Amino acid sequence: MSEKRDYYEVLGLKKGASDEEIKKAYRKMAIKYHPDRNLNSKEDAEAHMKEINEAYDVLKDPQKKAQYDQFGHDAFSAGGGAGAGGFGGFGGFSSGGFGDFGDIFDTFFGGGRGQARRNGPEQGADLRIDIELTFEEAAFGVEKELKVPRTENCTACGGTGAAKGTSPEECPQCHGSGQVQSYANTPFGRMVNSHVCDRCGGSGKIIKTPCSECGGRGQKKVNKTIKVKIPAGIDEGQRIRVAGGGQAGRRGGPSGDLYVYVYIKPHELFAREGYDVMCEVPVTFVQAALGDTVEVPTIHGKVEMKIAPGTQSGTVMRLRGKGIPMLRRSGNGDQHVRIKVLTPQKLSGKQKELLQEFAELSGTKVNPEQNSFLNKVKNFLNGK
Repeated sequence: MSEKRDYYEVLGLKKGASDEEIKKAYRKMAIKYHPDRNLNSKEDAEAHMKEINEAYDVLKDPQKKAQYDQFGHDAFSAGGGAGAGGFGGFGGFSSGGFGDFGDIFDTFFGGGRGQARRNGPEQGADLRIDIELTFEEAAFGVEKELKVPRTENCTACGGTGAAKGTSPEECPQCHGSGQVQSYANTPFGRMVNSHVCDRCGGSGKIIKTPCSECGGRGQKKVNKTIKVKIPAGIDEGQRIRVAGGGQAGRRGGPSGDLYVYVYIKPHELFAREGYDVMCEVPVTFVQAALGDTVEVPTIHGKVEMKIAPGTQSGTVMRLRGKGIPMLRRSGNGDQHVRIKVLTPQKLSGKQKELLQEFAELSGTKVNPEQNSFLNKVKNFLNGK
């Protein structure tokens, strides 16, 4: 039985959650357990992130999600559920010892096709790294230097794994084919069965004198510094592809790619909705009543904004073009400013006296909005 936690449980969801719910839950969990935010328990955070990423990779994919909902973790284990064949072709033969029709042909007609697959160039795996940007960095773009742990071909041996001055030799057991054959007499005739050579591991080559730098592996683990340009206007959860920034390929194959996922730190003044910026500005009771010109912060610098007389708390005003630069396009979003009228506190005697005088001068007069509300209350109490 699998010891893995349920993928929905990992993301704090119930089975059958929508794509949008899965996406939001992943963002929330990724921010919570990001190693940079958990410096005192970095190892635990990294373990959580690995578990979170694994769950999200399955649940974000409709086909994988459907398999997981039906078979659970067995969907992706060898020989288990639909995952054995992956619904991707003719993989259902796996329980009988065949992976696909290619393997069937290899079994009956020799190892030519399998040799090309195992001995040919192999592309390196892709890598993922998460970074956290400030609000301004995401808005205007920035160049980051990232330390990426990855494998690279050993420079001492050129990736061959053999010591300098030597080279890999043909495997004497499979004679370079990477496979060995066995024969069996069956009611259908004599059958030929091919399998991977256990001496060379299917490479067709053996290394008699391994490279001292990489131990014969042909690759080394390094911390590579990669510069990544973050474009202006990038948003939470978006990613940047760095071609060739992943693991090194084998036998002359190309390197994989690096995918940089972006997360944005909360800002103390601003919130973001698409390319628009939201901001709340407090004003005094007098400013709201009489009108005024107030200074408003924006990501582009301070601007002056006119407050009309009689402005109510909660009024939203727009500053055109003061929002986020649009990703790979010209122009900016807008900034929306919500007015918050502050009620006076800790009044002096003189202030109380003046406000009382103001109330007496106002008499029973109320503004139209208040009058409408009072009428609604009256109708409600009278059962109308």
